[in-house]
Amino acid sequence: MPSITDPLTIRGLTLRNRIWVAPMCMYSVETLDGVPGAWHRTHYGALATGGTGLLTVEASAVVPEGRISRQDAGIWDDVQRDAWRPIVDFAHERGAAIGIQLAHAGAKASTRPAFGHDAGTGSLPVADGGWQTVSSAAGSVMGLADARALSVDEARDVVDAFIAAAVRAADAGFDLVEVHGAHGYLLHQFLSPLWNTRDDELGGDLAGRATLLLEVVRGIRAALPDMPIMVRLSATDWTEGGLTEDDAATIAAWAQDAGADLVDASSGGLVRAAIPVGPGYQAHLAQRIAAVDVPTSAVGIIETGEQAQAIVDSGVDAVRVGRAALRDPHLPIRWARELGADVDWVPPQYERAY
Repeated sequence: MPSITDPLTIRGLTLRNRIWVAPMCMYSVETLDGVPGAWHRTHYGALATGGTGLLTVEASAVVPEGRISRQDAGIWDDVQRDAWRPIVDFAHERGAAIGIQLAHAGAKASTRPAFGHDAGTGSLPVADGGWQTVSSAAGSVMGLADARALSVDEARDVVDAFIAAAVRAADAGFDLVEVHGAHGYLLHQFLSPLWNTRDDELGGDLAGRATLLLEVVRGIRAALPDMPIMVRLSATDWTEGGLTEDDAATIAAWAQDAGADLVDASSGGLVRAAIPVGPGYQAHLAQRIAAVDVPTSAVGIIETGEQAQAIVDSGVDAVRVGRAALRDPHLPIRWARELGADVDWVPPQYERAY
């Protein structure tokens, strides 16, 4: 079995290990224009220095109205592309591959961020700088302001926006793009029968509901034949009548056929549900996808190197860490040392610490 410290190659991109930093929203764009700034340079620089094989930056909106909050990063214009470039360059200098999560929040857009800005919770009213949200169906997700349903043509415009954003990401030097199809955001709103009640070509059975996601993947693959593509899925809605593990495995196989190289198995986010949160609580979802021969990564309270290695031993290709990496940006180096691996990712400036 591979070690978490072994390299992994995805469509010609060799990652130095299988300990990856998951995308985490920062809500820290002070200029409200989607342009990453000093916070992002410092934050992502520290994570790249810490030895990760793949650093994926936060959900970055493909259109302005796709932002979760006004403080979200974006990749819908060339100013944003150019601002990401030095962050990408620094990650490469530190030996890390770097990807970007392409996102559209749909009915969960135009909210007050989780911390730091726009005091309060819930939707940000239009009068206060918010905007009308859109979704696969009209109504309110998670008690937020009512979204309106996209027409088929408008939905196809969103596909074009994902493709254009991926091209900008490649121009900025990113090694990989991740299509965000999880956590109750727009593509998940199309995938889940709990929310997609359409009776046109973008709704109905699982194949119809997966149409938009697969068009995004196919479009990016056509535009960028050599770019590795990841897809993040909520592999269960944790609710009766919602997406199941078997559905996720089917979607993952379709995504692979459409041109995706790896599927990341997360969960939930569309409806309130009783989720059994605990160490490695989503690993079984990645194992289910791996069982249909789709490369996959696991995420969700992975706290130790031994736990991460056990997940990879189960047939999953890599693990992604979030909060643990915030607590210790050098976590990949620490785990490698704890497992007795002789690795060359330790910056010489920090060798004395190990």
